[in-house]
Amino acid sequence: GAATGLLAALEAAEKEPGGGGRARVGLCVLCGLPAAGKSSLARALCRRLPQRLGWACGLLTYDELIPPEVFGPRESEAGPEGPSPLLPRWKQSRRELLQCLESFLRALVSGDPLPAPAAGAQPAWERFVACCRQQGLLSSAGSHAGAGYLTHAATARPLYLILDDNFYYQSMRYEVYQLARKYALSFCQLFLECPLECCLQRNRLRSHPLPDQTICLMARKIERPDLKKNAWEQNSLILESFDGTSEDNEQIISLLATALENPVKQNEENTEQKEADRAICAASTVHQADRMCRRVISQAMKDAKGTCGTLEVGFHFLLDKNVLPSEMKSLAEELNKLKAAFLEDLRQGNNPEKQICPQNQYSDPAASVSSFQFKATNIVNKYIFK
Repeated sequence: GAATGLLAALEAAEKEPGGGGRARVGLCVLCGLPAAGKSSLARALCRRLPQRLGWACGLLTYDELIPPEVFGPRESEAGPEGPSPLLPRWKQSRRELLQCLESFLRALVSGDPLPAPAAGAQPAWERFVACCRQQGLLSSAGSHAGAGYLTHAATARPLYLILDDNFYYQSMRYEVYQLARKYALSFCQLFLECPLECCLQRNRLRSHPLPDQTICLMARKIERPDLKKNAWEQNSLILESFDGTSEDNEQIISLLATALENPVKQNEENTEQKEADRAICAASTVHQADRMCRRVISQAMKDAKGTCGTLEVGFHFLLDKNVLPSEMKSLAEELNKLKAAFLEDLRQGNNPEKQICPQNQYSDPAASVSSFQFKATNIVNKYIFK
């Protein structure tokens, strides 16, 4: 029955295919809204799995490894002083953490000590190394780079690294999957689904709660695992966490064991890669389109205060009067609502350019924004000439 199958999976998870002798390594991604119960489950799994199954566990909590100041007010972007940074600080911090994780995985696979950190990532590296040492995965005797050797506890038995973060976009989780595929490791996902109001209530009880609007915005953007569409998300569980999720849940244990038994193959089929690349390309296009739309709105608001103006890319209008100050707020709200709807359509692939040139629907953000500019012009003219 189910118990027999689970036992067989657990026994198989103790050995490397082909008798290689290296302990299995798995990456388990926990995702969901803030206050959905991810951290509680992650800590419980790290306590329980070694006791129940004899596995080693390491917990990587993004809230502790990424400094909170990177989520502060955005610094001024491109201007007379110089070019804008390539990445927002929080994205750069996530990238550095991913590089630290890859260095650790490479050492696990090769048996070598941890290499030196990537250039410019020293603070992230020090936080990561300290986290691993605290959990007994790294020896305290390190090289000049501040790292050390993997401990016997990290290499002598199956090791699960549990990544605790919101991971609200599929692209964020896919980056972790790519590491699993690169080093032929196991990969699985636990998505904790909790009602928004419950998350808001739990969050308000925390010592450092997030703003309600932050959680509400994330609830609108979060992308659940799509087991039918994405082959790489097959090892996933969507768990109701209204009353909390037990670390002894047999579905969780079975998923972890099955993933260990079936590490990701390095030569995954190309169709999967193409789908993921297409999704990443689409996300990049939406981001660029968002920036263009913001510039259009900013220019439109400036022009609405003046006597004449020009919207970008050839849409002109002549003002014979200014928009009343009392109406500027309504104009801004209407333009921002138009932008939100436009970007959502673009994200879903529902835009006029797709019908004209489907194969290039994500290739030219400027072309996609043209319909937004036309509608924005009509909205501004509505306020001017009424």
